[in-house]
Amino acid sequence: MTLIVHISDLHICENEFDEAMFMRAVEEINNLQPDMIILTGDITNDGYYAEFQKATEYLKMFEAPLFAVPGNHDAKNLGYQSFEELIGERSWKLTMDGDLTVIGLDSSSPDESKGRIGGPQHMWLEHQLDECVINENFSIVALHHHVISIPQTGRERNVLSDAGDVLKTLTTHEVDLVVSGHKHVPNIWKLNNTIVVNAGSLSSKKLRGRITNSYMTYNVTEDEIEIFLNNVGGERFLFGKYAKNVL
Repeated sequence: MTLIVHISDLHICENEFDEAMFMRAVEEINNLQPDMIILTGDITNDGYYAEFQKATEYLKMFEAPLFAVPGNHDAKNLGYQSFEELIGERSWKLTMDGDLTVIGLDSSSPDESKGRIGGPQHMWLEHQLDECVINENFSIVALHHHVISIPQTGRERNVLSDAGDVLKTLTTHEVDLVVSGHKHVPNIWKLNNTIVVNAGSLSSKKLRGRITNSYMTYNVTEDEIEIFLNNVGGERFLFGKYAKNVL
């Protein structure tokens, strides 16, 4: 079994970041001993270099390998440059154990809330997914912006501007999991054979209604995918259970 933790929307800054909540989440996640952690953006609140410096210290507290993509807040104030210097590449691909591939995409645009994958990155994504199909790998695509509208988030404003083209690529390649953040609301959609999961915010104080800080965990076995919603310092429950795609 492979255990993956999915966190999002830390919003590290002076006012919007709940440090106590973050520290509690770190303890919980380290106790789980996941194989990897995927962070789907908005690590910082305003993209300032000082925020990224603080972020690197906080992220070091996680014991598992962590892989991040930027969010729209990270792209503010030349933050996309700070991300590359202090966090890592904005788009990437990694393969675990030869049969599980994770592809990270940069959906951010400098100083804008809306998201876009764009032509060159989309072509690169298609090439990587072609290889996943050929090699029969379990595939995960991670990005910040949601590709399908999320319930309980009000008027839709920030879905990917090229969501239709991206969704076609994801579904025709039968990507197993698409993981994102941005809206601070946990949700699952299943579209054809692709499971689309949106994580809540791990440590931001900006939460909707009675939604609490949370993170997702994915248990990937030979036959199925179990998805758990973990409320930081609270209840953990099964959010979804699906049979794996058969290629």
